[in-house]
Amino acid sequence: MYPILKKIKLNNSVEEMVVRAPYVARHCEPGQFIILRVDEDGERIPLTIAEYDREQGTVSIIYQVVGFTTQQLSKKKAGDELADFVGPLGLPTQFHAHKRVIGIGGGVGAAPLYPQLKKLSDMGVSVDLILGARSKDLILLEEKFSKFCKNIYITTDDGSYGTKGLVTDKLKELVEKGEKYDEVIAIGPLVMMKFVSLLTKQLNIKTSVSLNPVMVDGTGMCGGCRVTVGGQTKFVCVDGPDFDGHQVDYDELLRRQSMYKEEEAHACKIGLRTI
Repeated sequence: MYPILKKIKLNNSVEEMVVRAPYVARHCEPGQFIILRVDEDGERIPLTIAEYDREQGTVSIIYQVVGFTTQQLSKKKAGDELADFVGPLGLPTQFHAHKRVIGIGGGVGAAPLYPQLKKLSDMGVSVDLILGARSKDLILLEEKFSKFCKNIYITTDDGSYGTKGLVTDKLKELVEKGEKYDEVIAIGPLVMMKFVSLLTKQLNIKTSVSLNPVMVDGTGMCGGCRVTVGGQTKFVCVDGPDFDGHQVDYDELLRRQSMYKEEEAHACKIGLRTI
């Protein structure tokens, strides 16, 4: 069992949980994830490692309460335990010797983006950031990012904070003003990553994205997380989760991501696992 040491409510739908998991904490790197089960009868869900402390043996996860299992996870409090907390899984992010990188985080995508940009900053890379969300209350981790990001730009759909508009609008504006970036790291909703990648392809800027498809075992055996990248079938759990944003077949992945919406809604309604 894995003790929950701390639980923080980041906004009305997003929570952070600090879990004691010494093995994961000792071996994980930015970009990797864990698969947890809330209880012995629960389903397995993947969550990105947002932060870790090797000395304390702790791992932080950030999740949005949207489906049945995250609702069950949300009911847990400090002092409770999780049945399983398996990891680290996936490949660590491959960092490059760039001079300047800009990260783009959409909603909860700020969580997996955080350790990647922090690592780049520790390597001496100049890091800028665009954070986007529907409204001000959904902007995540701005204060933590401000400790190492040179410039932070905020966009909101409703204009309640920062600039009203999309993250792609801000990126295009920056490039048109003469800002130069060696790489864009975009993590967030699939639609956001798709349009960021379309823009950066036009701008000829290397782009990395982190994918989070439906996943079951996390070892490449079930094939549930397959995605087409550069015309080849890849499995996000073992080949990713980071991929070249210009090579991902987003339309195929968007179709696959919507396959179980009815079942998930039914599970939430009746309070039972159905998928």
